[in-house]
Amino acid sequence: MATSSGTLLIKRYASRRLYNTETSDYVTLEDIARFIRDGREVKIVDLKSGDDLTRQYLLQIIAEHEAKGESVLPIEVLTDLVRSYTTAAQSVVPDFLAMSFEMLKQGQSKMVENMTAMNPMASMPGFEAMRAQQEAFMKAMTGGMSGNWSAPAAGEMPDGDEDSAADELAEIKKQLADLQSKLSKM
Repeated sequence: MATSSGTLLIKRYASRRLYNTETSDYVTLEDIARFIRDGREVKIVDLKSGDDLTRQYLLQIIAEHEAKGESVLPIEVLTDLVRSYTTAAQSVVPDFLAMSFEMLKQGQSKMVENMTAMNPMASMPGFEAMRAQQEAFMKAMTGGMSGNWSAPAAGEMPDGDEDSAADELAEIKKQLADLQSKLSKM
């Protein structure tokens, strides 16, 4: 018994046990993680209130993997995520992350194509700043970045920093090309 979109429905009982409505048995967080790794969409709801608890449980799965030493997110990314909850940028962070992960899933070569000047989104206000942040995010995700990964928005750079930003952008592009080359060889 899954939801109409084919999403696997997991119900949380008052005892906090998780019930798989498709197989009529109880599941653990590791089972849910496995379903997701296998490509399933999962929705977790509270049986009594009907509240969607999916986000809460997905964050718990990530936290448990990080606690076991299975680090996926560099400390700089985690720090900036925490920081984003206390800044005005909070409203754009979820969209930015969703777009960045979608680009990661499409493959690096596709990502580079999407960031070229021929992209129809290039005329969108703030596109260059978003593109620079995406490149910095990709660098952070590949473990090649140290320091703060957030790129300043257009017009926020102090005088004289444009050259260093251009150098950093060139370095990021070089690292992306190197990574693409490595991926091609695999």
